[in-house]
Amino acid sequence: MALQTVLEELRNRPGTGETIPVIDPATEEQITEFRDCGVAAVDAAVAAAKAAYQSGVWTDIPARQRAKVLWKLGDLIDEHAKEFAELESLDAGMPPMQAEMIVSTCAEFFRYYAGWCTKLNGSSYQVQMEGGVNSNYSNLHAYTTKEPYGVVGLIYPWNGPLFNACAKIAPALAAGCSLVVKPAEETPLSAVLLERLIGEAGVPDGVANFVIGYGATAGAAITAHPDVEKVAFTGSTEVGKQIMRDSADNLKKVTLELGGKSPVLIYDDADLDMAIMMASMGIFVHSGQGCVCGSRIFVQRSVYERVVQGIAMIGDNLVLGGPKDEGAMISPLVSQKQLDRVLGYIDQGKRDGAEIVSGGYRLDRKGYFVKPTVVTNVDPATSRLYKEEIFGPVATILPFDDDDEAIAMANDTSYGLAATVWTSNLARAHSLGKRLQAGMVGLNCQLTFDHNVPFGGYKQSGVGKEFGYEGIDAYLKTKTIWAQL
Repeated sequence: MALQTVLEELRNRPGTGETIPVIDPATEEQITEFRDCGVAAVDAAVAAAKAAYQSGVWTDIPARQRAKVLWKLGDLIDEHAKEFAELESLDAGMPPMQAEMIVSTCAEFFRYYAGWCTKLNGSSYQVQMEGGVNSNYSNLHAYTTKEPYGVVGLIYPWNGPLFNACAKIAPALAAGCSLVVKPAEETPLSAVLLERLIGEAGVPDGVANFVIGYGATAGAAITAHPDVEKVAFTGSTEVGKQIMRDSADNLKKVTLELGGKSPVLIYDDADLDMAIMMASMGIFVHSGQGCVCGSRIFVQRSVYERVVQGIAMIGDNLVLGGPKDEGAMISPLVSQKQLDRVLGYIDQGKRDGAEIVSGGYRLDRKGYFVKPTVVTNVDPATSRLYKEEIFGPVATILPFDDDDEAIAMANDTSYGLAATVWTSNLARAHSLGKRLQAGMVGLNCQLTFDHNVPFGGYKQSGVGKEFGYEGIDAYLKTKTIWAQL
């Protein structure tokens, strides 16, 4: 499916709302445009998903058959890897190498969850109670079964469009659900190709329904719809809270992968060259547009200046550019809105007295590029730049003296997605791992990922887990059945 075909198909997609432009973040030029699908399109998609689910066309087929379809879908993504990489690079501004790596990861989601299709089992229980209404407990049997939720809404963001789509679609399909899928309006291109391949792989009509529009229209219609039993969302904490409010009327279940303000602790006994490099990439990769980015860096005082200068130097030397810029390592921000947001935080930090060690400005070229920025001398109690998620290439670095101070500073946040510790003292590393209030902790490693390992945060960084068995269990209901034998 050539690029021009995708652009034309998106442009001609029916819609009743306003026209939404798709902008190349590296050039600020319009790629294409489309009409917001509107609320009626969401209603139609939910109705199609509900009819497909009730018919059993997907959920009632043998699990091994669903597995074959998912495996084929993974193979189709591999076959179209170059097209997907081109779409992701153009839409989100990613360097081609980054986009290609992500696409291969996306294909593996479907192969991984294909393996789970035949392994979704309940449990049986030996009943222990005696007496009561049922006096003959020796003949009473109890067991559980796993059932798909039914119609689920999947809403994913712009910072990794295809990755986030596959991370939700694969387990939801493996569980036997029917789907209403909404990509971010900023980055809808890869969704057009993915939708087509889902059909080619053998997923029946009506099982996976894509709606493309604004979050305030299409997204809100999904979360408020009474026939949607569950919503899985990746995005900001602010929107996640709104989804919980919108889901309250029918108590639909939610999985929310939300924001972060992740701490990185660097000790004086760490491999400092490695720690400096990884802490730099952990906040500057994809221009900081990642929920797990380590935006708050805490450094033991004896090596503080060395680490600050090391991270600043790496930031100064990273090559920013778009997909067509040779040697580009760091992508632009996704939109003018995001550019204004990031620069606004930096300007506010300057007014509050923060010291900009490096970066802190927009590049003098077309595209939404912000130079990787290192900030010191922030007030942890009052600085918005320090406390709030920026989603940009901005690192604050502060010193600490001992473990208790480091932990207190790291945990002093409403977020709890990820945390990292760099130290050669393994006893200290594991002790800090227990004390850090985060859903994921890296000990001498950062930006790690595996399809089989649960992903999700504490506090206001989310509800539930993705990936691994927890990722598919999130789309399954547990039913308890009692039987008198």
